[in-house]
Amino acid sequence: MDTVAVIVAAGRGARMGEALGPKQYTDLAGRMILARTIERFLAHASIDGVLVVIHADDADRYGQAISQLPGDLAQQKLMAPVVGGPTRQRSVCNGLSNLAALSHPPQSVLIHDAARPFVTETDIDAVVAALVGGANAAIAASPIVDTLKRAKAPRKGARKGARKEASSDDTAEAVETVSRDNLWRAFTPQGFAFEAIHRAHQAAARDGTELTDDAAVAERVGLAVRLVPTNPENIKITHIEDLAVAERMLMADHSGPEPDLPMGVPDVRTGTGFDVHRFADGDGVWLCGVLVPHSHRLDGHSDADVGLHALTDALLGAIGDGDIGSHFPPTDPQWKGARSGQFLSHAVSLAETAGYAIGNVDLTIICEAPKIGPHRPAMRKEVARLMNLPEAAVSIKATTTEKLGFTGRGEGIAAQAIVGLTKS
Repeated sequence: MDTVAVIVAAGRGARMGEALGPKQYTDLAGRMILARTIERFLAHASIDGVLVVIHADDADRYGQAISQLPGDLAQQKLMAPVVGGPTRQRSVCNGLSNLAALSHPPQSVLIHDAARPFVTETDIDAVVAALVGGANAAIAASPIVDTLKRAKAPRKGARKGARKEASSDDTAEAVETVSRDNLWRAFTPQGFAFEAIHRAHQAAARDGTELTDDAAVAERVGLAVRLVPTNPENIKITHIEDLAVAERMLMADHSGPEPDLPMGVPDVRTGTGFDVHRFADGDGVWLCGVLVPHSHRLDGHSDADVGLHALTDALLGAIGDGDIGSHFPPTDPQWKGARSGQFLSHAVSLAETAGYAIGNVDLTIICEAPKIGPHRPAMRKEVARLMNLPEAAVSIKATTTEKLGFTGRGEGIAAQAIVGLTKS
Protein backbone atom coordinates (compact mmCIF):
# COMPACT_ATOMS: atom_id res chain seq x y z
CA MET A 1 0.00 0.00 0.00
CA ASP A 2 1.29 3.46 -0.86
CA THR A 3 -0.74 5.59 1.57
CA VAL A 4 -2.62 4.59 4.73
CA ALA A 5 -4.79 6.85 6.87
CA VAL A 6 -4.48 6.29 10.63
CA ILE A 7 -7.56 7.61 12.44
CA VAL A 8 -6.98 8.15 16.15
CA ALA A 9 -10.14 7.18 18.06
CA ALA A 10 -8.88 5.90 21.41
CA GLY A 11 -9.62 9.01 23.48
CA ARG A 12 -12.20 9.22 26.23
CA GLY A 13 -13.56 12.66 25.23
CA ALA A 14 -13.94 13.88 28.81
CA ARG A 15 -14.62 17.46 27.73
CA MET A 16 -17.77 16.33 25.91
CA GLY A 17 -19.29 15.09 29.17
CA GLU A 18 -19.45 11.65 30.76
CA ALA A 19 -23.13 11.19 29.88
CA LEU A 20 -22.40 11.20 26.15
CA GLY A 21 -19.36 8.92 26.39
CA PRO A 22 -16.39 9.14 24.00
CA LYS A 23 -17.08 11.97 21.56
CA GLN A 24 -16.07 10.01 18.47
CA TYR A 25 -19.06 7.70 19.02
CA THR A 26 -21.54 10.53 19.60
CA ASP A 27 -24.47 10.71 17.19
CA LEU A 28 -24.26 13.49 14.60
CA ALA A 29 -27.45 13.79 12.53
CA GLY A 30 -28.15 10.06 12.60
CA ARG A 31 -24.62 8.65 12.30
CA MET A 32 -21.66 8.42 14.64
CA ILE A 33 -18.97 11.06 14.23
CA LEU A 34 -16.37 8.31 13.76
CA ALA A 35 -18.36 6.70 10.93
CA ARG A 36 -18.53 10.02 9.09
CA THR A 37 -14.78 10.58 9.55
CA ILE A 38 -13.79 7.10 8.41
CA GLU A 39 -15.95 7.36 5.30
CA ARG A 40 -14.15 10.52 4.14
CA PHE A 41 -10.90 8.56 3.91
CA LEU A 42 -12.38 5.31 2.62
CA ALA A 43 -13.93 7.24 -0.28
CA HIS A 44 -10.69 9.00 -1.28
CA ALA A 45 -8.91 7.54 -4.30
CA SER A 46 -5.40 8.26 -2.94
CA ILE A 47 -5.97 6.37 0.32
CA ASP A 48 -5.17 2.67 0.00
CA GLY A 49 -6.06 1.62 3.52
CA VAL A 50 -7.64 3.00 6.69
CA LEU A 51 -6.47 1.91 10.15
CA VAL A 52 -8.47 3.02 13.20
CA VAL A 53 -6.85 3.09 16.64
CA ILE A 54 -9.48 2.47 19.34
CA HIS A 55 -9.70 2.14 23.12
CA ALA A 56 -9.68 -1.39 24.51
CA ASP A 57 -13.18 -0.85 25.94
CA ASP A 58 -14.72 0.36 22.67
CA ALA A 59 -14.92 -2.77 20.51
CA ASP A 60 -18.73 -2.79 20.56
CA ARG A 61 -18.98 0.94 19.90
CA TYR A 62 -16.52 0.60 17.03
CA GLY A 63 -18.53 -2.25 15.56
CA GLN A 64 -21.64 -0.08 15.61
CA ALA A 65 -19.77 2.74 13.86
CA ILE A 66 -18.54 0.35 11.16
CA SER A 67 -22.08 -0.91 10.61
CA GLN A 68 -23.00 2.63 9.49
CA LEU A 69 -20.46 2.60 6.65
CA PRO A 70 -21.18 1.65 3.03
CA GLY A 71 -20.22 -2.01 2.92
CA ASP A 72 -18.28 -1.78 -0.34
CA LEU A 73 -15.85 0.82 0.97
CA ALA A 74 -15.31 -0.93 4.29
CA GLN A 75 -14.60 -4.27 2.60
CA GLN A 76 -12.07 -2.76 0.22
CA LYS A 77 -9.96 -0.54 2.47
CA LEU A 78 -10.76 -0.83 6.18
CA MET A 79 -8.10 -2.64 8.19
CA ALA A 80 -8.59 -4.42 11.52
CA PRO A 81 -8.55 -1.89 14.38
CA VAL A 82 -5.59 -1.48 16.72
CA VAL A 83 -5.84 -0.87 20.48
CA GLY A 84 -4.38 2.46 21.52
CA GLY A 85 -2.33 3.54 24.50
CA PRO A 86 -2.85 5.80 27.53
CA THR A 87 -2.23 9.00 25.50
CA ARG A 88 -2.94 10.11 21.96
CA GLN A 89 0.76 10.00 21.15
CA ARG A 90 1.10 6.43 22.42
CA SER A 91 -2.01 5.47 20.43
CA VAL A 92 -0.51 6.84 17.22
CA CYS A 93 2.73 4.98 17.95
CA ASN A 94 0.77 1.74 18.39
CA GLY A 95 -0.92 2.28 15.03
CA LEU A 96 2.37 3.01 13.26
CA SER A 97 4.04 -0.04 14.81
CA ASN A 98 1.17 -2.18 13.57
CA LEU A 99 1.73 -0.88 10.04
CA ALA A 100 5.49 -1.41 10.32
CA ALA A 101 4.85 -5.09 11.06
CA LEU A 102 3.11 -5.59 7.71
CA SER A 103 4.98 -7.46 4.99
CA HIS A 104 4.70 -4.30 2.88
CA PRO A 105 4.46 -1.20 5.08
CA PRO A 106 3.06 1.94 3.43
CA GLN A 107 5.29 4.63 1.96
CA SER A 108 3.21 7.45 3.44
CA VAL A 109 0.79 7.82 6.31
CA LEU A 110 -1.89 10.40 7.07
CA ILE A 111 -2.79 10.76 10.76
CA HIS A 112 -6.21 12.24 11.50
CA ASP A 113 -8.37 13.02 14.52
CA ALA A 114 -11.52 10.88 14.74
CA ALA A 115 -13.54 13.93 15.79
CA ARG A 116 -12.86 15.90 12.57
CA PRO A 117 -15.64 14.62 10.28
CA PHE A 118 -15.58 17.64 7.95
CA VAL A 119 -12.21 16.97 6.33
CA THR A 120 -12.71 17.33 2.57
CA GLU A 121 -11.35 15.56 -0.47
CA THR A 122 -9.44 18.76 -1.24
CA ASP A 123 -7.82 18.74 2.21
CA ILE A 124 -6.63 15.16 1.75
CA ASP A 125 -5.50 15.89 -1.82
CA ALA A 126 -3.34 18.80 -0.66
CA VAL A 127 -1.52 16.85 2.06
CA VAL A 128 -0.96 13.84 -0.22
CA ALA A 129 0.31 16.11 -3.01
CA ALA A 130 2.88 17.67 -0.67
CA LEU A 131 4.19 14.21 0.24
CA VAL A 132 4.28 13.11 -3.38
CA GLY A 133 6.18 16.33 -4.12
CA GLY A 134 8.97 15.33 -1.77
CA ALA A 135 7.98 16.64 1.67
CA ASN A 136 8.71 14.33 4.60
CA ALA A 137 5.95 16.00 6.62
CA ALA A 138 2.95 18.10 5.60
CA ILE A 139 0.01 19.15 7.75
CA ALA A 140 -3.33 20.78 7.15
CA ALA A 141 -3.14 24.21 8.75
CA SER A 142 -4.76 27.63 8.69
CA PRO A 143 -3.17 31.07 9.21
CA ILE A 144 -4.42 32.81 12.35
CA VAL A 145 -6.51 35.86 11.45
CA ASP A 146 -7.84 36.85 14.87
CA THR A 147 -6.08 39.22 17.23
CA LEU A 148 -4.37 37.26 20.01
CA LYS A 149 -4.34 38.24 23.67
CA ARG A 150 -2.22 36.77 26.41
CA ALA A 151 -4.06 36.51 29.75
CA LYS A 152 -2.78 36.63 33.27
CA ALA A 153 -1.65 33.32 34.69
CA PRO A 154 -4.58 31.42 36.27
CA ARG A 155 -5.11 32.06 39.93
CA LYS A 156 -3.54 29.64 42.36
CA GLY A 157 -5.45 26.36 42.50
CA ALA A 158 -7.13 26.78 39.11
CA ARG A 159 -6.54 23.97 36.65
CA LYS A 160 -4.23 25.15 33.91
CA GLY A 161 -5.85 24.94 30.50
CA ALA A 162 -9.33 24.42 31.90
CA ARG A 163 -12.06 25.72 29.63
CA LYS A 164 -14.56 27.76 31.67
CA GLU A 165 -17.57 29.86 30.96
CA ALA A 166 -16.89 33.55 31.61
CA SER A 167 -19.10 35.30 34.14
CA SER A 168 -19.22 38.74 35.72
CA ASP A 169 -17.06 37.62 38.65
CA ASP A 170 -14.86 35.06 36.87
CA THR A 171 -13.13 36.48 33.78
CA ALA A 172 -9.61 36.48 32.40
CA GLU A 173 -7.63 39.68 32.14
CA ALA A 174 -5.53 40.49 29.08
CA VAL A 175 -1.95 41.57 29.76
CA GLU A 176 -0.50 41.52 26.24
CA THR A 177 -1.47 41.58 22.57
CA VAL A 178 0.49 38.85 20.76
CA SER A 179 1.59 39.29 17.16
CA ARG A 180 -0.20 36.87 14.86
CA ASP A 181 2.46 37.18 12.14
CA ASN A 182 3.53 33.77 10.85
CA LEU A 183 1.22 31.96 13.27
CA TRP A 184 -0.86 29.05 12.01
CA ARG A 185 -3.43 26.72 13.58
CA ALA A 186 -2.52 23.05 13.17
CA PHE A 187 -5.27 20.74 11.93
CA THR A 188 -5.34 17.16 10.70
CA PRO A 189 -4.73 15.25 8.51
CA GLN A 190 -1.01 15.39 9.14
CA GLY A 191 0.95 13.46 6.53
CA PHE A 192 4.42 11.94 6.75
CA ALA A 193 6.89 9.66 5.07
CA PHE A 194 6.06 6.49 6.97
CA GLU A 195 9.49 5.33 8.10
CA ALA A 196 10.49 8.84 9.21
CA ILE A 197 7.45 9.43 11.44
CA HIS A 198 7.58 5.89 12.82
CA ARG A 199 11.19 6.40 13.93
CA ALA A 200 10.29 9.80 15.39
CA HIS A 201 7.43 8.34 17.42
CA GLN A 202 9.58 5.47 18.65
CA ALA A 203 12.22 7.95 19.81
CA ALA A 204 9.63 10.03 21.68
CA ALA A 205 8.24 6.90 23.32
CA ARG A 206 11.70 5.81 24.49
CA ASP A 207 12.37 9.25 25.97
CA GLY A 208 8.96 9.55 27.60
CA THR A 209 8.34 12.80 25.71
CA GLU A 210 4.68 13.79 25.23
CA LEU A 211 3.91 16.41 22.56
CA THR A 212 0.68 18.02 21.38
CA ASP A 213 0.55 16.68 17.82
CA ASP A 214 2.40 14.47 15.36
CA ALA A 215 4.01 17.43 13.62
CA ALA A 216 5.70 18.29 16.93
CA VAL A 217 7.00 14.72 17.11
CA ALA A 218 8.43 15.15 13.61
CA GLU A 219 9.94 18.57 14.40
CA ARG A 220 11.66 17.12 17.47
CA VAL A 221 13.90 14.94 15.26
CA GLY A 222 14.55 17.67 12.72
CA LEU A 223 11.94 16.93 10.04
CA ALA A 224 10.78 20.01 8.15
CA VAL A 225 6.99 20.33 8.31
CA ARG A 226 5.21 21.90 5.36
CA LEU A 227 2.04 23.86 6.15
CA VAL A 228 -0.79 23.14 3.72
CA PRO A 229 -3.78 25.53 3.81
CA THR A 230 -6.93 23.67 4.86
CA ASN A 231 -10.65 24.14 4.77
CA PRO A 232 -11.51 26.33 7.81
CA GLU A 233 -14.60 24.18 8.47
CA ASN A 234 -12.34 21.20 9.22
CA ILE A 235 -13.23 21.62 12.89
CA LYS A 236 -12.58 19.23 15.75
CA ILE A 237 -15.69 18.39 17.75
CA THR A 238 -14.50 18.70 21.34
CA HIS A 239 -17.20 20.27 23.54
CA ILE A 240 -20.93 19.69 23.76
CA GLU A 241 -21.69 23.03 22.07
CA ASP A 242 -19.60 21.94 19.06
CA LEU A 243 -22.28 19.38 18.21
CA ALA A 244 -24.85 22.06 17.38
CA VAL A 245 -22.30 23.83 15.17
CA ALA A 246 -21.45 20.53 13.46
CA GLU A 247 -25.10 19.75 12.76
CA ARG A 248 -25.59 23.13 11.11
CA MET A 249 -22.47 22.56 9.04
CA LEU A 250 -23.60 19.09 8.04
CA MET A 251 -26.93 20.37 6.84
CA ALA A 252 -25.14 22.94 4.67
CA ASP A 253 -22.63 20.43 3.29
CA HIS A 254 -23.28 19.08 -0.21
CA SER A 255 -21.30 17.55 -3.06
CA GLY A 256 -22.88 19.33 -6.01
CA PRO A 257 -23.91 22.83 -7.04
CA GLU A 258 -26.90 24.46 -5.42
CA PRO A 259 -29.92 24.45 -7.74
CA ASP A 260 -30.87 27.86 -9.14
CA LEU A 261 -34.13 28.28 -7.24
CA PRO A 262 -36.15 31.44 -6.62
CA MET A 263 -35.81 32.80 -3.11
CA GLY A 264 -38.03 30.97 -0.66
CA VAL A 265 -38.60 27.93 -2.89
CA PRO A 266 -37.48 24.72 -1.11
CA ASP A 267 -35.15 22.28 -2.87
CA VAL A 268 -37.39 19.22 -3.14
CA ARG A 269 -36.38 16.31 -5.36
CA THR A 270 -38.05 13.14 -6.55
CA GLY A 271 -36.34 10.03 -7.92
CA THR A 272 -37.72 6.91 -9.54
CA GLY A 273 -36.21 3.47 -9.95
CA PHE A 274 -37.15 0.30 -11.81
CA ASP A 275 -35.56 -3.14 -11.77
CA VAL A 276 -36.25 -6.61 -13.16
CA HIS A 277 -34.71 -10.03 -12.48
CA ARG A 278 -35.59 -13.37 -13.98
CA PHE A 279 -36.19 -16.55 -12.01
CA ALA A 280 -33.61 -19.34 -11.80
CA ASP A 281 -33.44 -22.66 -9.96
CA GLY A 282 -33.46 -22.13 -6.23
CA ASP A 283 -35.56 -22.13 -3.09
CA GLY A 284 -36.04 -18.48 -2.13
CA VAL A 285 -35.87 -14.88 -3.31
CA TRP A 286 -34.37 -11.82 -1.62
CA LEU A 287 -36.89 -8.99 -1.55
CA CYS A 288 -36.27 -5.76 0.38
CA GLY A 289 -33.56 -7.45 2.40
CA VAL A 290 -35.80 -10.36 3.45
CA LEU A 291 -35.35 -13.94 2.25
CA VAL A 292 -38.77 -15.12 1.05
CA PRO A 293 -39.21 -18.90 0.55
CA HIS A 294 -40.15 -19.72 -3.05
CA SER A 295 -39.78 -22.41 -5.68
CA HIS A 296 -37.13 -20.33 -7.46
CA ARG A 297 -34.50 -17.69 -6.77
CA LEU A 298 -33.84 -14.47 -8.67
CA ASP A 299 -30.90 -14.55 -11.05
CA GLY A 300 -28.32 -11.76 -10.84
CA HIS A 301 -24.70 -10.89 -10.17
CA SER A 302 -25.55 -9.84 -6.59
CA ASP A 303 -28.42 -11.27 -4.55
CA ALA A 304 -30.78 -9.85 -7.25
CA ASP A 305 -32.99 -8.04 -4.75
CA VAL A 306 -35.23 -6.10 -7.16
CA GLY A 307 -36.81 -4.06 -4.37
CA LEU A 308 -33.54 -2.71 -2.98
CA HIS A 309 -32.15 -2.21 -6.49
CA ALA A 310 -35.14 -0.09 -7.47
CA LEU A 311 -34.83 1.97 -4.28
CA THR A 312 -31.11 2.47 -4.84
CA ASP A 313 -31.68 3.72 -8.38
CA ALA A 314 -34.44 6.04 -7.18
CA LEU A 315 -32.11 7.64 -4.61
CA LEU A 316 -29.23 7.97 -7.06
CA GLY A 317 -31.58 9.48 -9.60
CA ALA A 318 -32.89 12.03 -7.12
CA ILE A 319 -29.41 13.37 -6.40
CA GLY A 320 -28.27 13.08 -10.03
CA ASP A 321 -25.49 10.58 -9.35
CA GLY A 322 -25.81 7.91 -12.03
CA ASP A 323 -27.36 4.52 -11.39
CA ILE A 324 -26.63 1.34 -9.51
CA GLY A 325 -24.59 -0.09 -12.38
CA SER A 326 -22.21 2.87 -12.41
CA HIS A 327 -21.49 2.48 -8.69
CA PHE A 328 -21.52 -1.32 -8.52
CA PRO A 329 -20.70 -2.70 -12.01
CA PRO A 330 -22.03 -6.22 -12.58
CA THR A 331 -18.73 -7.00 -14.33
CA ASP A 332 -16.84 -6.50 -11.06
CA PRO A 333 -16.33 -9.88 -9.33
CA GLN A 334 -16.34 -8.31 -5.85
CA TRP A 335 -20.11 -7.80 -6.09
CA LYS A 336 -20.86 -11.41 -7.01
CA GLY A 337 -23.44 -12.64 -4.53
CA ALA A 338 -23.28 -9.38 -2.56
CA ARG A 339 -26.19 -8.38 -0.34
CA SER A 340 -28.00 -5.43 -1.88
CA GLY A 341 -28.47 -3.66 1.46
CA GLN A 342 -24.95 -2.26 1.11
CA PHE A 343 -25.91 -0.72 -2.26
CA LEU A 344 -28.87 1.07 -0.71
CA SER A 345 -26.84 2.17 2.34
CA HIS A 346 -24.25 3.67 -0.01
CA ALA A 347 -26.94 5.64 -1.87
CA VAL A 348 -28.40 6.87 1.44
CA SER A 349 -24.95 8.04 2.52
CA LEU A 350 -24.46 9.93 -0.76
CA ALA A 351 -27.83 11.66 -0.35
CA GLU A 352 -27.04 12.64 3.24
CA THR A 353 -23.57 13.90 2.27
CA ALA A 354 -25.21 16.01 -0.46
CA GLY A 355 -27.35 17.58 2.25
CA TYR A 356 -30.69 15.89 1.52
CA ALA A 357 -33.14 14.37 3.98
CA ILE A 358 -35.25 11.45 2.79
CA GLY A 359 -38.92 12.16 3.36
CA ASN A 360 -40.60 8.95 2.24
CA VAL A 361 -40.28 5.98 -0.11
CA ASP A 362 -42.93 4.09 -2.02
CA LEU A 363 -42.12 0.71 -3.56
CA THR A 364 -44.29 -1.56 -5.68
CA ILE A 365 -43.30 -5.19 -6.26
CA ILE A 366 -44.80 -6.75 -9.40
CA CYS A 367 -45.15 -10.52 -9.52
CA GLU A 368 -47.61 -13.41 -9.54
CA ALA A 369 -45.67 -15.27 -6.82
CA PRO A 370 -44.49 -15.45 -4.12
CA LYS A 371 -47.08 -13.77 -1.91
CA ILE A 372 -45.69 -10.51 -0.57
CA GLY A 373 -48.31 -9.72 2.08
CA PRO A 374 -47.07 -12.07 4.83
CA HIS A 375 -43.55 -10.62 4.52
CA ARG A 376 -44.44 -6.94 4.14
CA PRO A 377 -43.90 -6.01 7.84
CA ALA A 378 -40.39 -7.48 7.86
CA MET A 379 -39.60 -5.77 4.55
CA ARG A 380 -40.76 -2.37 5.80
CA LYS A 381 -38.69 -2.77 8.95
CA GLU A 382 -35.53 -3.66 7.00
CA VAL A 383 -35.92 -0.86 4.44
CA ALA A 384 -36.54 1.64 7.26
CA ARG A 385 -33.36 0.46 8.97
CA LEU A 386 -31.25 0.70 5.82
CA MET A 387 -32.57 4.18 4.99
CA ASN A 388 -32.55 5.61 8.53
CA LEU A 389 -36.31 6.21 8.35
CA PRO A 390 -39.29 5.52 10.59
CA GLU A 391 -41.41 2.65 9.28
CA ALA A 392 -44.27 5.09 8.76
CA ALA A 393 -42.23 6.70 5.97
CA VAL A 394 -41.85 3.39 4.10
CA SER A 395 -44.60 2.04 1.85
CA ILE A 396 -44.29 -1.39 0.24
CA LYS A 397 -47.07 -2.66 -2.03
CA ALA A 398 -47.49 -5.62 -4.34
CA THR A 399 -49.50 -6.16 -7.48
CA THR A 400 -49.82 -8.56 -10.39
CA THR A 401 -50.14 -7.96 -14.11
CA GLU A 402 -53.24 -10.16 -14.41
CA LYS A 403 -51.21 -12.99 -16.01
CA LEU A 404 -49.92 -10.63 -18.72
CA GLY A 405 -46.29 -10.19 -19.72
CA PHE A 406 -43.17 -11.86 -18.30
CA THR A 407 -44.26 -11.37 -14.68
CA GLY A 408 -47.69 -12.75 -15.52
CA ARG A 409 -46.05 -15.82 -17.01
CA GLY A 410 -44.06 -16.29 -13.81
CA GLU A 411 -40.70 -15.66 -15.47
CA GLY A 412 -39.44 -13.11 -12.97
CA ILE A 413 -40.16 -10.18 -10.66
CA ALA A 414 -40.14 -6.43 -11.28
CA ALA A 415 -40.13 -3.51 -8.86
CA GLN A 416 -40.60 0.22 -9.18
CA ALA A 417 -39.79 2.82 -6.54
CA ILE A 418 -40.16 6.52 -5.89
CA VAL A 419 -38.41 8.56 -3.20
CA GLY A 420 -38.86 12.12 -1.99
CA LEU A 421 -35.90 14.23 -0.81
CA THR A 422 -35.71 17.67 0.74
CA LYS A 423 -32.62 19.83 1.09
CA SER A 424 -31.85 19.96 4.78
